Amino acid sequence: MKTNYKIQGTPNSPVLMFSNSLGADLSMWDELVPYLLPYFRVLQYDTRGHGNSELTEGHYTIEMLGQDVIDLLDDLKIDKVYFCGLSMGGLIGQWLGINHSDRLHKLVISNTDSKIGTSKGWNERMKIISEKGMQSITDATMEKWFTANFQKKNISRLAEMTQKFLSNRVAGYIACCAAIAAADFRGSIKDISVETLIITGDEDEVTNVAQAEKMQQVIPNSSLKVFHARHLPSTELPADYADTLINFIVGKEIYERGMHVRRTVLGNAHVDKANGNKNEFNTDFQEFISHYAWGEVWTRPGLVKHSRSLITLAMLIPLNKKAEFKMHVKAAFNNGVQVDEIKEVILQSGIYCGLPAANDAMHSAEEVFQELKIRYK
Repeated sequence: MKTNYKIQGTPNSPVLMFSNSLGADLSMWDELVPYLLPYFRVLQYDTRGHGNSELTEGHYTIEMLGQDVIDLLDDLKIDKVYFCGLSMGGLIGQWLGINHSDRLHKLVISNTDSKIGTSKGWNERMKIISEKGMQSITDATMEKWFTANFQKKNISRLAEMTQKFLSNRVAGYIACCAAIAAADFRGSIKDISVETLIITGDEDEVTNVAQAEKMQQVIPNSSLKVFHARHLPSTELPADYADTLINFIVGKEIYERGMHVRRTVLGNAHVDKANGNKNEFNTDFQEFISHYAWGEVWTRPGLVKHSRSLITLAMLIPLNKKAEFKMHVKAAFNNGVQVDEIKEVILQSGIYCGLPAANDAMHSAEEVFQELKIRYK
């Protein structure tokens, strides 16, 4: 099965994987990505029969769709992820939590239930769509997805989501309807062992607050977040939704977030050594670095970490701080920077910062390459 996906972010960051709702595709998460990239590699994919993923014949099952996730992770050589699935994606997340908890760090199941709707209701929907096409339920779907206020104030975004919904292949949509209709995890969600966050909207009529509260009572080590939204809070409130994910996975405190980012950039060994060298004299300074530099600046969504690394290297060259420069050359590789890019930064600095400073930087960079056994032409 050919699965369409995209993955963004720096190679040393943990992977946060997103699974789309019925009738949407991987782009439904795009607005969250800038807020999340300081912390994670973000993996989005189209569920089978949706977006640009393969449309296979016959009805699907959640087990089949869940196995697609495992196969994709295996293909990408990713051992474990943080997983966030919404609606149908939430059912896939439940299946993973029950059957493959070893592949999950933590689980987020959003606007979903252990049993969504009734077989009769799903059969009626499949019949209507097969006879009249996606347009027959488009308006009703947008009403379920978004609050009246969102629809009124976000006309262009609503139009985009409407067009995405209309572009669905009928056969793929129906096949996934069958998977949702057959799924029933009411007796097994108690077996989800990973820490789980349940999300819903206070106006969600598809998977309401009462259903989410019931799931929370059954799933061990779970918590609940309710947004003022309907079925797609991730689209309606992307900044708040992203912040909720960061709170759950990384932590609410700026210091916690800073330490997370500091580790992804500088590496665990460097940070552990710095923490191990804390004493009464330097502790305040170390915590200041993690809080302010890493927790408030490096976490900002305006620049990706790759760009921040290049800027940092360029600024360190004229300062002639060799140890700090070499540390950030190493860190640059954790942020996906290539040797040729480092060379170009140094060459550019030679024009604007002076040749002696650039010459020292060139030698320092080569020392790091040798230490890390990085080959270059």
